[in-house]
Amino acid sequence: MSSSIVFQVIALLALCHVTLQSTSEESTFIIHMAKSQMPDSFDDHTHWYSSSLKSVSESAEMLYVYNNAVHGYAARLTKKEAESIQKQRGILSVMPEMKYELHTTRTPLFLGLDRSADFFPESNAMGDVIVGVLDTGVWPESKSFDDSGFGPIPASWKGECESGTNFSSKNCNRKLIGARYFAKGYESTMGLIDETKESKSPRDDDGHGTHTSTTAAGSVVQGASLFGFASGSARGMATHARVAVYKVCWIGGCFSSDILAALDKAIDDNVNVLSLSLGGGNSDYYRDSVAIGAFAAMEKGILVSCSAGNSGPSPYSLSNVAPWITTVGAGTLDRDFPAYLSLGNGKNFSGVSLYKGPMSLSKMLPFVYAGNASNSTNGNLCMMGTLIPEQVKGKIVLCDRGLNPRVQKGSVVKAAGGVGMVLANTAANGDELVADAHLLPATTVGQTTGEAIKKYLTSDPNPTATILFEGTKVGIKPSPVVAAFSSRGPNSITQEILKPDIIAPGVNIIAGWTGAVGPTGLAEDNRRVGFNIISGTSMSCPHVSGLAALLKGAHPDWSPAAIRSALMTTAYTVYKNGGALQDVATGKPSTPFDHGAGHVDPVAALNPGLVYDLKAEDYLNFLCALNYTSTQINSIARRPFSCDTSKKFSVTDLNYPSFAVVFSEQMIADSGSGSSSIKHIRTVTNVGPAGLYKVNVISPSNLVKVTVEPETLAFTRTNEQKSYTVTFTAPSMPSTKNVNGRIEWSDGKHVVSSPVAISWT
Repeated sequence: MSSSIVFQVIALLALCHVTLQSTSEESTFIIHMAKSQMPDSFDDHTHWYSSSLKSVSESAEMLYVYNNAVHGYAARLTKKEAESIQKQRGILSVMPEMKYELHTTRTPLFLGLDRSADFFPESNAMGDVIVGVLDTGVWPESKSFDDSGFGPIPASWKGECESGTNFSSKNCNRKLIGARYFAKGYESTMGLIDETKESKSPRDDDGHGTHTSTTAAGSVVQGASLFGFASGSARGMATHARVAVYKVCWIGGCFSSDILAALDKAIDDNVNVLSLSLGGGNSDYYRDSVAIGAFAAMEKGILVSCSAGNSGPSPYSLSNVAPWITTVGAGTLDRDFPAYLSLGNGKNFSGVSLYKGPMSLSKMLPFVYAGNASNSTNGNLCMMGTLIPEQVKGKIVLCDRGLNPRVQKGSVVKAAGGVGMVLANTAANGDELVADAHLLPATTVGQTTGEAIKKYLTSDPNPTATILFEGTKVGIKPSPVVAAFSSRGPNSITQEILKPDIIAPGVNIIAGWTGAVGPTGLAEDNRRVGFNIISGTSMSCPHVSGLAALLKGAHPDWSPAAIRSALMTTAYTVYKNGGALQDVATGKPSTPFDHGAGHVDPVAALNPGLVYDLKAEDYLNFLCALNYTSTQINSIARRPFSCDTSKKFSVTDLNYPSFAVVFSEQMIADSGSGSSSIKHIRTVTNVGPAGLYKVNVISPSNLVKVTVEPETLAFTRTNEQKSYTVTFTAPSMPSTKNVNGRIEWSDGKHVVSSPVAISWT
């Protein structure tokens, strides 16, 4: 090699090193601008934004300019440049990029939607409702996007069907009317998308986005199933609604700059409902990109439904808790997929599985605990490379749940020569059973069952077992129950706002799937399916999104708050036999911190009688009650807003359909009487006929006195409003830190029910 060439190579390597070093110091920031403070010297806000950026960096370029979700832009900056730009006039905040993660046929029947033709005016009005889904994209070839019988695309629609890798504008139709993708924020942090692994386009190579969008609004597909499991007609909640997909999630996660850009476009595109099955930690509302974008959507009349998260049953585990977001937890269906484990000692245990193969293993086989067939300290978890093939070959292996994906554990067992697997829950998941389409004969059992099986494995010198698969069974009771993984309250940002708002089906849900990967999502899974069964609040969120679309079609004039109120105040917390809704994590009755207002009942929600309505100004007053500064409120409201100093603001005055009452030891001590009172004011709007509503207080406990004034509300016309006050009086600091009850208004036909959660801190 000549000396000149060597010098060029060295110089090039040096340049690469300098470039990489420079880039590594940069991060993506979202710059929120006070648009009203634009200097007169600028004719257009984008020129102002550009000037702002260039003043700190000649080389920096904007990734996005935001016009709807927020006012501002996203750009790559060094920490020093970000600090410099923060000092400029008109800058509200400079927020670092946040990473968000996905919260990963019988459902309509379970919800009573088989009778929807009698209740919901789907044919005409529903065709004008557009559901926007922010997720991993879409597999447009799914039968769930069949547009047969659909009329022209609504005139209100302003969106696009973007082309890209493996996707063209021709992939959209009169059902799937829009598809966009957003990757600038992702690529600026993670590097260029590897198009050999995922499509740089709206195409869904993951499956999650296709599953959520078809759950919300998929067309009816006859004869759907996963390997024969859950066979029947698959359909979304709002089968006649249109779907618009916004791909914001990639292999490495979902980034806030991309999410905001998608929300910005969705608002401009004129969607009616937004569904986001993703979340990231908890931040104050003015620092939470999803909350900020959702506020702008709410002002445009768009209901935003978000998943609560899969970090249950731990308390304070919720995400997406802003009061203008509808936060959805997960419950079970009355359907199961039993797979029984039969032991050599004659005992049988029930589990669940979606394994497709011989109906049972041919005979009793040797059975071993993974922890005893490994030299690794965490060998019991069946992580890759931890099993000793000589000790598992030809055997059924018991693996403990945790750390790595459930289906991957089966793949590890299979690779080591095992012929079957029993997956045992640990204390983190209790006795909750989630079914998977395993690559080998396998069943999942609860913690209690797992402990019993381990006793057998340690006591029998030659343990044996076999697995029998029973297919699909319906009519399981009790159902629904709150899923153990469903994130729980209290609300860590504002305890006085009860979250989640509601629960909906989220366990073992069948819906459309991608053709790019198998049902497990594992690289070695070569199976391809049109429908898949998965679980998570990611699945419960689009149920509510679709139901909101149904209500929007039936009541086009209802606000997002009115729609959410209708879903909440008609939700149920007792079974038909009168028993209380159960929590699978504890085996005991669930609480409002677990289920919110209860389990959704869409047919009842269509005619709720009364609703608790809210406007943007109400939420701004709520922010005043939180003592937010004008700058912080402006970051959310996208306009100047100052709290009226002559008013006394209280979070208890927000017209929310639920009651979270928080007593503090200091509050009671300050009262001087050994007791303390908290007042909540509410206003209800009559959306039904004239009627006289009477209140019924289902007392949380004799520890708290609950007084409602007045006790009757008389309505003479539709849209008439009446207010009432609830006073909660607590005499002392009890040993029990949480008690629950309900406040119900009824005219004899409607029951308008609100959960009450009282806590002491």
